[in-house]
Amino acid sequence: MTDSASVPLRVAIVGAGPSGFYAAGQLIGDGFEVDLYDALPTPFGLVRAGVAPDHPKIKTVTKAFEKTAAKEGFRFFGGVELGRDVTPQELEERYHAVVYSFGTATDNRLGIPGEDLPGSHAATEFVAWYNGHPTYADHDYDLSTERVVVIGNGNVAIDVARMIVLAEEELSPTDTADHAIERFTGGATQEVMLLGRRGPAQAAFTNPELLELGELARADVIVHPEDLELDAASEAWLASEDAHTTNRKNVEIMRQYAAREPEGKERRVVLEFLWSPVEILGEDQVEGLRVVRNEITAGEDGSLRARPTGEEKVIPCGMVVRSIGYRGIPLDGLPFDERRGLIANDGGRVTEEDGSVRVGSYAVGWIKRGPSGVIGTNKKDAADTVARIREDTEQGLLAGERASAEEVEAFVRERVPTLVTWDGWKAIDAHETSAGEAQGRPRVKLVRVEEMHEVASGVTR
Repeated sequence: MTDSASVPLRVAIVGAGPSGFYAAGQLIGDGFEVDLYDALPTPFGLVRAGVAPDHPKIKTVTKAFEKTAAKEGFRFFGGVELGRDVTPQELEERYHAVVYSFGTATDNRLGIPGEDLPGSHAATEFVAWYNGHPTYADHDYDLSTERVVVIGNGNVAIDVARMIVLAEEELSPTDTADHAIERFTGGATQEVMLLGRRGPAQAAFTNPELLELGELARADVIVHPEDLELDAASEAWLASEDAHTTNRKNVEIMRQYAAREPEGKERRVVLEFLWSPVEILGEDQVEGLRVVRNEITAGEDGSLRARPTGEEKVIPCGMVVRSIGYRGIPLDGLPFDERRGLIANDGGRVTEEDGSVRVGSYAVGWIKRGPSGVIGTNKKDAADTVARIREDTEQGLLAGERASAEEVEAFVRERVPTLVTWDGWKAIDAHETSAGEAQGRPRVKLVRVEEMHEVASGVTR
């Protein structure tokens, strides 16, 4: 799709995760030229730094992204951080359109006393650490504690629990960061407790993730039979059209776990329901978690809510990981919806405080709609935003002279002399996969930005 002078319109996409790549592929297919930016020298976002390392099949989606990168009109600008190296205004001045696709990088907080004690962690950071994200590579996690409590009932919570209890033979063929493999295999954690504030019927696990817990080499899955005696409100909801098949199947799976005799494996994953954290206990380190018992009640609108009963207990533990959702980080120069933790937008068009549309600025992926869905969900989401760009182009809203491709690259290289292009990423990729091949692993990740720059530029130690 071109302007009246038949010059391709140029788009910057900020964030090289799935939503960014899906948008890039669709835009290039429409005739746009695309520069895809990322704060890291490496592409693929949470596919590289968020998907559990023992789920390699999910990561094969990168093959489709590599096809997009090979198309004419695509460029990758790695190691360029929005807000540090370039501003939204500087990009919006140089491109016909800018698409923000940098995801929701931080976590929701519990808002309880003791949350900042050593040993209390965000799942976002823990997941990034074991996946080799450079920002978190130097973080340290004490897995010598006998019990870890993971607060949350979603797939990220299950991933965290599973990674902690994986056997060495389950970890060794993965691309888990080397520093994390050392901690996991040398750790002394015997029990990981998954704590949910609602009941088993409301758990947000997907069926495959929940089933996978029952196949762990060195961990039994413990579900207390009494927790599967559902309250009347949950039973009615589960039997209604409001409940998803996934919820019904989850309850079936958990009933199978509850009926299963533990095999006496060296570790345990315990699923606890209807408890909310009230306080993280400890002087200089997490020593326990005070929780309150909940009951499920139906609101006037029919929605089910967890209501505290007043009954409390203390769970001894040495580490607490909160996994209760992601939210975006506000950035100077971009309108932000504080309540939702997202870029303010209307169907993908960025909106100002007064509700007016910021012409030429768009959002896609989690920073647009919130952290929901699977990787493939971003494809349709990208298509919806690209449709808005197409409409605005057809109405002539994006027309006008902008910087050329050469001028943009010169500007970015002046700001970021260590800029990593797609060829630079391919050099990093070849280095990592070669190192992994020698160990029978998909790759051995570089976890230092300086090392990535050296490899990308052809410099060796």
